[in-house]
Amino acid sequence: MKLSPELEKFRAEFKEFACSEIAPTAKEIDESRQFPAENVKKLAGRGFLGIMIPKEYEGLGLSSMHYLLVMEELSAVCGSTALTYAAHNSLCLNPIFNFGNKTQIEKYVPPMARGEKLGAFGLTEPEAGSDAGGTKTNFSENGSAYVLNGSKCFITNGSVGSVLIVTAKRFNSSRPKEISSFIVESSWPGFSVGKKEDKLGLRGSDTALIHFEDLKVPKENLLGQEGEGFRQFLKILDSGRIGIGAMSIGLAQAAFEVALKFAKERKQFGHSISEFQAIQWKLADMATKIEAARNLVYHAAYLKDSGKPYTREAAMAKLFASEIGRQVIYQAMQILGGYGYMSAYPLERMYRDQKLCEIGEGTSEILRIVIARQLLRNFSI
Repeated sequence: MKLSPELEKFRAEFKEFACSEIAPTAKEIDESRQFPAENVKKLAGRGFLGIMIPKEYEGLGLSSMHYLLVMEELSAVCGSTALTYAAHNSLCLNPIFNFGNKTQIEKYVPPMARGEKLGAFGLTEPEAGSDAGGTKTNFSENGSAYVLNGSKCFITNGSVGSVLIVTAKRFNSSRPKEISSFIVESSWPGFSVGKKEDKLGLRGSDTALIHFEDLKVPKENLLGQEGEGFRQFLKILDSGRIGIGAMSIGLAQAAFEVALKFAKERKQFGHSISEFQAIQWKLADMATKIEAARNLVYHAAYLKDSGKPYTREAAMAKLFASEIGRQVIYQAMQILGGYGYMSAYPLERMYRDQKLCEIGEGTSEILRIVIARQLLRNFSI
């Protein structure tokens, strides 16, 4: 899929920004496991924390394609910053704008678009991962408030986010899909942060366990109608999946470029290793896989921006992009040999960072189920 001149210009300008402003600290962020707060401020300063929010609410008013280009280029230089950015935009800010009422939008969207408040999404629980319908976090009513009790785990921006979308079931409800969503502020009494996770990759992104103990949520902070949470988070995940697909493409493209440069410069047996057919075949396969994945992701984004159904396409894009991402980075490390295994090159970090793309927002196994169900549902003889 060919990008328009406007999108190509946008990509080039953002890439220049990412390489000059974000890339220099990526290695340090990974090694120190420090949250990339300065990078978030830099993104906010250019309006990117509200990239798909209309200008009337202080966003940039751009499309899903613009967002994916940012995710690609951001992931290519710093995966930790990219994941932080994705959780804020795709999993919290945009859902508030899409599902919230006018009062909620006016209260939360402008400060989040400006970067004054960072967002997070509380869906996953210790006993409810792929089976999100198995949510144990519950709510009851007490006068003008809902009262939340429970825990959420593996929450990106969990300890640094000030606004969260949290899913919960009505207390004692026996219906697995009768889930509601709430806008929660981390400053409220009853909200606490538990364990901060130490991860294989994306070490600078904040991942935490959060608890709700008799947390009172004003009734006006119910997102949409009661019982709509399951439908909402399925839509949130559709959008999030193409973002993770773009993240994997960004990592793969960056790894490919490292391998290509190395292959042209490295000499063995008196020749550049790029002259050896074994290396050429690897490079050809890597480039082909990246281009195929990119087209799947861009097509899903096109459907989203066109207002057309894209659940199947989002699942396909994320599944394929995440799996070829792993394959491409692995082959890049093979081309570099021992150098690829060393921290002097970014490939070992990319290899660790990429693994999340095969797990977050739907494991590869769950995505295959989603795709198969869509195919069978729409099949007719």
